[in-house]
Amino acid sequence: MKSDLLKSKVARFLAFFLLLYLAWYLLYTLVLHPWGGLDRLVINNTVDLSEGLLQLLGYETFNDNNPTMRTVGIDGTHGLWIGDPCNGLTLFALFTAFLVTFPGPWRHKAWFIPAGIAIIHAANILRIASLCIIVKNAPEWLDFNHTYTFQILMYVVIFLLWMWWVRRYSGLPVSRKKDTGHAPPQ
Repeated sequence: MKSDLLKSKVARFLAFFLLLYLAWYLLYTLVLHPWGGLDRLVINNTVDLSEGLLQLLGYETFNDNNPTMRTVGIDGTHGLWIGDPCNGLTLFALFTAFLVTFPGPWRHKAWFIPAGIAIIHAANILRIASLCIIVKNAPEWLDFNHTYTFQILMYVVIFLLWMWWVRRYSGLPVSRKKDTGHAPPQ
C-alpha cells in the first residue's frame, strides 16, 4: 500500500509541488526579501498602475511611492499602504509552482505562466484600486474587505486559472458530461 502511494501520480505531484514551493519560500525568505529589489519593483508597478486606474475612473489621486511609504490613494484620504505581503509575489510563486508540477506541454507552460502572472497582477491592481475607493467611501469596511473579500477573490482568480489549465492544456481527460441526477434506463 505504501509503495502504491509513492508511485501515485497525485503523490508525486504533491511532493514535487511542495518541494518547489518550499524552495521558493526559502529563496524569498533568505535572499529576495532581505534584498528588497524584487518587492520594490512589483510594489512600484502596482502603485503606479493602481493610481493610473483610479485616475482613469475620474479620481484625483496621490502617490507617495518611496521606500518607506509605498502609499497610493484618493485625495482626501489617508490612502493605502502596500506592504510586501500584498504585492502578489507569493501568489505568482504559488501559481507557477502548480503549473510547473502539473502535467502539460512546456510549449503551453512557456506562455501560460507569464500570462497567468499578468492576470494575477492585474487582479491585484484592481484589488488595490478597489480598496482605495473603499477607503474614500466606506473606510470602516477596509479591514473586512482587505482581510476577507479580496483575499477570497484573489484565490478564486488563481483557482480559475488552474482550472483553465487543467481543462484546456494539461492533456488529462476531463469529463464534460453533466449529471442529470436521473438513473440510466434499465
